[in-house]
Order: sequence, then structure tokens, then C-alpha cells
Amino acid sequence: MVRSIKGSAIVFVTVLLVWTTLLAGCAKKSNTGGGAGAAEQKLRMLIASEPPSLDPGLAQDNNSSTVLRPIYDALTRLDEKGEPKPAAAEKWDVSADGLKYTFHLRSNAKWSNGDPVKASDFEYAWKRALDPAMTPPAPYAYQLYYLKNAEEYNTKKMTDASQIGVKAKDDFTLDVELKSPTPYFLSLVSFYTYFPLNEKAVKANPAFAAEANTMVTNGPFLLKEWKHNDSLTLTKNPNYHSAADIKLTEVNMKILNDAGTMLNMYNTNQIDWAGRPTNEFPVDQLPKLKQDKNMNLQIKGIASTYYYEFNTKAEPFDNAKIRKAFSLSIDRKSIVDKITLGDQTPAHGLVPPGIRGETKTFREEVKDDYFKDDVAEAKKLLETGLKEKGYAKLPAVTLIYNKSEAHKKIAEAVVDMWRQNLGVDVKLEVQEFGVYIKNRQNGNFQIARAGWGADYNDPMTYIDLLQTGGGNNNSKYSNPEYDKLIKDTYGTSDQGKRMKTMAQAEKMMIADMPIAPIYYYTGIWAQKPYVKNVFVDYKGDVDFIHGYIEK
Repeated sequence: MVRSIKGSAIVFVTVLLVWTTLLAGCAKKSNTGGGAGAAEQKLRMLIASEPPSLDPGLAQDNNSSTVLRPIYDALTRLDEKGEPKPAAAEKWDVSADGLKYTFHLRSNAKWSNGDPVKASDFEYAWKRALDPAMTPPAPYAYQLYYLKNAEEYNTKKMTDASQIGVKAKDDFTLDVELKSPTPYFLSLVSFYTYFPLNEKAVKANPAFAAEANTMVTNGPFLLKEWKHNDSLTLTKNPNYHSAADIKLTEVNMKILNDAGTMLNMYNTNQIDWAGRPTNEFPVDQLPKLKQDKNMNLQIKGIASTYYYEFNTKAEPFDNAKIRKAFSLSIDRKSIVDKITLGDQTPAHGLVPPGIRGETKTFREEVKDDYFKDDVAEAKKLLETGLKEKGYAKLPAVTLIYNKSEAHKKIAEAVVDMWRQNLGVDVKLEVQEFGVYIKNRQNGNFQIARAGWGADYNDPMTYIDLLQTGGGNNNSKYSNPEYDKLIKDTYGTSDQGKRMKTMAQAEKMMIADMPIAPIYYYTGIWAQKPYVKNVFVDYKGDVDFIHGYIEK
């Protein structure tokens, strides 16, 4: 009897082991085949600072953009190569002359409060950003000037908003009319100034974007929690029109701007993603980190430029020769070789590599040989500029930058170059990000650290940055000839003519030197091997919309 029981037990255990093995095999197959598997679908990352604004009409920085893009659905969404794909609009028609677009919205799209997403939500949001009475004004209102009569309305040359080239034909059809053909318009409408807004929610609470529980959004993720100056938590939106394609259930964004702490958190498995787009690695440790296979460090060129901007309305930088002297006395190669150490390249133009040109990239077709680092020439320019201003010596100068170890090291190196090469002393002032942004917007600076990444894949996203009156033209640069070249570019869809005109504009602007380009960025980040299908796109933004965790 005992023996019989023992034999049965052996048989039972054997069957159990076989069954368990089969189940394990099925689970493994499910894990690899389904993409997400049984792993907890939570992504942990950092952003460098509190987002200054999560109002799509007011946002203008990387931190805000990183939060906004997953919680809103624009008409299109860009893929890794910058190609526009259907998002809130499932399809569209374009007229033969390139002036009229008809967007057909998804009929099953909903806002987080249950309202259907309608064409009128886009019309309302775009006209709101263009409204000259909007307070504060939308810094990116000029990005909507492609619409017929948009600029005229925003600049008060006309008062009838119904004449702006955007109209909800019905609940799910949006008609758009442009003032001139715009080859990159489908890319442009993926940008956050073109996001829709729930009119009912905005009008009920003008401060709708200040707290998580008052935001009504339509993207693949919802802003579940916002602990100000601490963290933001995003959760999967179950009512998203393509919810079945979203694997991550939660994305936690801890607010932290300390490279050393970030590195420690990554190495101790407290975060899954470190670095780009909002944080930077300790630059002095980059050579070692590149060799550390456990870091899984990634570096790639992105369409973004690092530069210093001069306030052309503030002394002494209201003088072009003094601006040029400061720029030409910077040793850019030394900065990328000895300071930044992330495979960046020196910049002598504004448009970075990777942006489309006519047949190749713009930077391949138009070389950035507008000037060269030249200390001797810089000294001559400074001497002439001082005489033109009537200065016996240069007045006090301050360079502001936002908190970052990399920004600090670059600023210290540049200030030392100015001291050695020009014999001038420049004071450094580090500022909290929100304060730094406001001071640049309000012109409360002489020199400021700056950077610009692509809003869409065309040189114009850089060239029109410095047009007169532009919402992001912090240098307050104004040149009627430059503005005319921009308008001429807007007025043609001939790619050859467009590129030639934008090259002329870039050359003209660099000759006036309202900015001092320093280097073209690379995207530097680390991701755990189990983080799948999350990528940094051509312009340096992180996209985790279709990401998942596989362990």
C-alpha cells in the first residue's frame, strides 16, 4: 500500500512538473510575443524641473513638452524619423495647390471627462492661442501664422476670428486653409501649440493646467498626480481610441536636476531611463560611462543647437561688433573635446545636422562656414565696437544660465576664454529654471544660455525663431531684410527656392550675431535593457507611447 502510494506520488509529481514546464513555456512565449508579458508595466524616469506650464498654448520648454506630448493627441504624431502618422485624425485630404487640408477625426476619441473629441476643439485651441487678448500671450502664436489670416488676427490688423483659416465643418471634420503652401504642415500640426483643448473645461477654469485633477486631456496617458516640485505620475488612458496598443500602465517622472544623484538612481535600479531629453550626465564621467556595458549608454546626433543669446536691446550688446567679438573669441572645438565629451560637433550656424534640405539634409547642402573662431579678429571687433559706443571700457556684463553641471562647466570655460582672449570679466549667475525662462522672455539679461530643438522637420523651425516680434525671439533681434526672406520662403512651395532663401537668411542673421552658436547637440541617455520600444526621435524627444517593460 505504501509503495503504491509512493508510485502514484511519483507519477503525480512528474505530471505536475511537465504541466508547470508547459505553463512556463507558454508564459515565456506570451512575454516575447505580446511585447509586455507579465512584467509590471511601469516606466520610471526623471525630468529636470517643474514644468513652467502644462497649458499647450503657453508651453515652450523640454520639461513641459515631455509631459504634454503623451497626455494630448494632436492631429498627427511623429515617428522616430520625424514622419507624421495618424493620431486624432485618422486620415486627411490635401488640395492640389497645397492650400487646403481636410482632417477627418476619429469618431471614437474621447476626452478624459467623457466628452467626444470634436473638430471644434481644435478650432477653439488654435484661435485661443492667436487671440491677442490672451494673457499671457502665447509664445508660439507665430507657429499658427501658416493659417490664412492668422497673423492678421494675432497682430490686430483684423478683428474677425471667423476669417482665420480653421473651421469645424462638422463634429469630425476640420477644414484648414493656409496662406501659402507649407510642405511640412502635417509635421507642424503634431506640435503642442496645435493640440486641441476642451473648451468647456478651459472656460470653466482658466487655471485648468495648474493641477492634475483639473486637466482634461485626450492622449494615450492621463496626468493622474502632480506633486509640485517633486513628481508627476501618468497612467494609461483606458478611453484612448487606440488603448489596446498602449502597454505601459504608468509612467513616473521624478523631478530632479542633479547628474550625480540621477546616475546613482539608475545604478541602484530606482529609475529605468536616465538622461535625454531633460537631464544630462556628469560630463567628466562620460568617457568612463561609455565603456560601462551595464550602463547601456546611448549617444546619437539630434536636431538641436546649443548657443548663447545676446540681448540686442541691452548695452553693450546693442552693438553688433561687440556681439561678434564675444562669439569669435570662443574656442568651440575645445568645448566639445574637453568639456561636453558627448560626441557633439562645433556649431557655426543655427540649423543643426539632421534637418531636411532639398535632396539631402540642409546642413549637407549649406555649409555652416559663415564665420570661424578667430581671437585676433575678435580683438579688433571689440576695439571698434567700444569706440562706436563711446566706451572707455566695457560695462559690467553678466551671463545667466539655468542650473546644470554641464551648463556651469561650459559657462566657466567660455568666461575664461573671454577673460584670456578679450581681457573682459563676465559675471556668472545661475537661476532656477522658471526664473531663468521668465528673465529671458522679459529681456532681463545681457547674455543667456539657450538651446533650440526642432518643432518640425524643416529649417524654418530655426530660421523663423529670430524674426521680428517672434514669441521665442529673446534676443529681440530685428532685421527687415531677414524678415522679408522669411516671408519669401513662406510664399513658395518650391523646395529649391525655399532652401536657398533660408540659407541667405541664416547667413544674414549670423552676420548680425544676435546669438553665438556653440555646438550641435547629441542625445545622451541610458535605458535599462528591459525597456523596449522607447526611443529618442530625430529632434531629441523621448517617445514612450508604445513602449513596454520586458523582464
